[in-house]
Amino acid sequence: MQDASILNRDWLLIGRQVRTAFDKLIDLLAIDANGTVIIIELKRDKTPRDVVAQAIDYASWVVTLADYQLIDIYQAFAERYGRPHATLGEAFEAKFGIPLDSVTLNESHQLVVVATRLDASSERIITYLNEHAQLSINAMFFAAFEDGGNRYLSRAWMIDPDEPSQPVARKAKKEPWNGEFYASFGDDRPWELARRYGFIAGGGAAWYSKTLAMLSAGDRVWVNIPKTGYVGVGEVIGERCRADEHRVTTEEGNRALLELTSREEYPHLYQPVNSDEDDAEYLVPVRWLHTVSREQAFSEVGLFGNQNTVCKPTTPKWSHTVERLKQAWGIESEQ
Repeated sequence: MQDASILNRDWLLIGRQVRTAFDKLIDLLAIDANGTVIIIELKRDKTPRDVVAQAIDYASWVVTLADYQLIDIYQAFAERYGRPHATLGEAFEAKFGIPLDSVTLNESHQLVVVATRLDASSERIITYLNEHAQLSINAMFFAAFEDGGNRYLSRAWMIDPDEPSQPVARKAKKEPWNGEFYASFGDDRPWELARRYGFIAGGGAAWYSKTLAMLSAGDRVWVNIPKTGYVGVGEVIGERCRADEHRVTTEEGNRALLELTSREEYPHLYQPVNSDEDDAEYLVPVRWLHTVSREQAFSEVGLFGNQNTVCKPTTPKWSHTVERLKQAWGIESEQ
């Protein structure tokens, strides 16, 4: 089966015979327009109880998958079965009419057992899991019949899928911090000025500027402009300071940043500041290792993003993001 519409027209098939980390094969994997992952297990020669238990076992693996892993699963599926769209992003937008990065992948998942029939015991188990264990599992029954020389296929759900369900929430998987810092550079701030004079910045409220204090000389930080993409990586060379007090070395000598910009270019630098200075603009000086313009920003589905000005991510998505940026920008892993 290469088209999930025979099961549900609102599903996009992303994998077939998907191998799990414990060397088992998931019959079919699909997603819906909300990014929910659907695990589809075909009964075939398995006993009714076995197929339910197997679906739950597969769910224990699916719940750990990050965005990029689902993207890789689809890419392998597309290559093997000659799908019309080479990437999950293209297939998702063609199917649902919205970009993939507008939804959260694998925030929840559902299990579906496909069979011609189930025994009473399996039906009781499925009903119990839905009603008392808050596990979204359903069964779909198919039957073929012939009438007047025409062959038909009927389909029926055990539990009405339009009834409200409570899919299993995906728990974030953590891993040891990889030593790389993430920075969000506001899209309303002057990136070209920051490239030229070597800094990252945040301000307007303590929430936006206080995380800059996490950085110390020698730290490496990867810079993302929200909704644009990653634009640079640099080594921290100083501590957090008030941006309007910062000085930079130029060909003309040591100059105040205020002398090198204007209110039009960097309005945050000229905002009135309250007595406790919480709403001031702050920056951290960096030595850039690699930068690109906004127009050349690196962005793809599955990269890490965060609203904090600076953070120390511990999700698999962050490790994946750093490796992708190293590949894209030709940065050696040992650097």
